[in-house]
Amino acid sequence: MADSGVLLDAAERLTPGELAELQLRRLRATLRHAYDHVAFYRHAFDSAGLRPEDCRSLADLPRFPFTTKADLRENYPFGMFAVPEAEVRRVHASSGTTGAPTVVGYTARDLDTWADVVARSLRAAGARPGHKVHIAYGYGLFTGGLGAHYGAERLGCTVIPASGGMTARQVRIITDFRPEVIMVTPSYLLTLLDEFERQGIDPRSTSLRIGVFGAEPWTEEMRREIEERFALDAVDIYGLSEVMGPGVAQECVETKDGPHIWEDHFYPEVVDPVTGEALPEGAHGELVLTSLTKEATPVVRYRTRDLTRLLPGTARPAFRRMERITGRSDDLIILRGVNLFPAQIEEIVLRVPGVAPHFQLRLTREGRLDHLTVRAEARTGATPEQRAAAVGEIALRVKDEVGVSVAVEIVEPETLERSVGKIRRIVDMRGQAR
Repeated sequence: MADSGVLLDAAERLTPGELAELQLRRLRATLRHAYDHVAFYRHAFDSAGLRPEDCRSLADLPRFPFTTKADLRENYPFGMFAVPEAEVRRVHASSGTTGAPTVVGYTARDLDTWADVVARSLRAAGARPGHKVHIAYGYGLFTGGLGAHYGAERLGCTVIPASGGMTARQVRIITDFRPEVIMVTPSYLLTLLDEFERQGIDPRSTSLRIGVFGAEPWTEEMRREIEERFALDAVDIYGLSEVMGPGVAQECVETKDGPHIWEDHFYPEVVDPVTGEALPEGAHGELVLTSLTKEATPVVRYRTRDLTRLLPGTARPAFRRMERITGRSDDLIILRGVNLFPAQIEEIVLRVPGVAPHFQLRLTREGRLDHLTVRAEARTGATPEQRAAAVGEIALRVKDEVGVSVAVEIVEPETLERSVGKIRRIVDMRGQAR
């Protein structure tokens, strides 16, 4: 297991007063930069009757308007840039599968900052200079691959840029190149586990000792399964392209109690997902982030839609932790009056024998009623009896633990739709003609 002895950098040793002073200085500079150089923010601040200098303390930030994904899409492609295009050294973008892509730019200094926070994240995860890091996040416009890549190099690690896909080849590379660290989505790591076992290789015999998992929510049950089957430390990395990419927050290997937010670069709030009102520390709600050092595309009070709460720091006491993401406010399913999140189903699926941790929720409408079908992949080698038993067990557990009746289908391994290594969790077919 990973060595927990670490050398903290200067920012990780800040006192609360020193951190607050740094945050306020950087926040005021960000607000001024955004107001002066982004028409969207100038209009939003003016409409709210605010100027950047109205932020005299951190407590003033909730007076400023939110930024949403819709705002970024409406300013596609470069309307949110706060520097001339000639100063942008890289562009990333979302897939745009549900609308125009969200586009973010990075100056040379932004790329340095990003590499620094990912390097800090990897060090907190237990990685050390000289380790080999197998990166199975997708490269390209997706921020995962390149964000992890340059951060690992900044730490002094050897990067294996495997990207996503070609699962059998990934197993060969891990076996032959012997990396100590893997960075990947948790659902794709489970696909790799299945492939190791299909090839007759014991996953616990590999060189991997640290798994840094992000880009999708995952549960404690999934952590236990990964650590047991792979004999490694599984830790969570958090980020989103609209704010920077991976490296906004990182779970520390010493405690594994939720990601510490790197608050010298990203200022967190939690708000009521319905009213938008700021909530006290420790209350569950929607995470809102403001970039403090981003030059090309600063974001002010960006609504992440991720549901969590803020807690005091532990392994990195200078920075607050965010509780593991419990879901997204836009992933909430209200089924016949019952609130349900995909993470609740995941916890159940992981406890059922013969079923892999890959599932999808399919919503349909029959007459006036909504119906939910849980489609879960069978584990490789599961018997017909195990598959049949799993159908009843999942349905019973969902009824008992969530309080709603669902249909269950057990499908063949590797049949559910994936994108950049992730399962598409919710398929809403209620608007389709039957």
